[in-house]
Amino acid sequence: MIVAEMKPFEEIKEMLGGYSRVLVLGCGSCVTVCLSGGERQSELLASALRMARKIEGNIGEIAQKTILRQCDPEFISQIRNEILQCDAVLSMACGVGVQSLVREFREMPVLPAMNTRFMGMTDGKGTWQEACSGCGECVLAMTGGICPVTTCPKGILNGPCGGNKDGWCEVTPELQCAWVRIYERLKLLNRLDDFKYTIKAKDWTKKQRPGIYRAEK
Repeated sequence: MIVAEMKPFEEIKEMLGGYSRVLVLGCGSCVTVCLSGGERQSELLASALRMARKIEGNIGEIAQKTILRQCDPEFISQIRNEILQCDAVLSMACGVGVQSLVREFREMPVLPAMNTRFMGMTDGKGTWQEACSGCGECVLAMTGGICPVTTCPKGILNGPCGGNKDGWCEVTPELQCAWVRIYERLKLLNRLDDFKYTIKAKDWTKKQRPGIYRAEK
């Protein structure tokens, strides 16, 4: 899941300074799950912007809408008329959602209300941790389902580095060493023989930007 967090309110307000009618557009997917850019958050932000404009004597209008996915033209098309009636769109989706809107509305200013952080997983308590870097060469089958590229701050493919202390990372002391976790996982699976294999250096050309994936028809 893509994790994003809202920008500071003053930064958002400054971005909108030159626009009279703004649509605050929430996204019903990833940012809804991580409680940062869904319908409730977009309603609260729209309300705060209206109040700020009223205090400042700004007569501009703040509209609000939420669609299921901003990264999908199918859902963007459902609010085409609302968007065309605005001077700018304030997107509460990740950076992908912002750019999807830009592609559909080339002459419409689309502004990001969010800072996109990473692809992560939740602990069920409202905390998300980065879990995948999208490297294009997944090694999870050899590492017990734990990604060393992402969960090791050094991204070491054949570890550990030797700098860990009592199984904890020297870079981020509150983080358990990724390779200690991998060892414990492989031991639990009775697959310690996997350590006999050397993971080859990454072919980072597969991470070349911008990446393109075409689904087979």
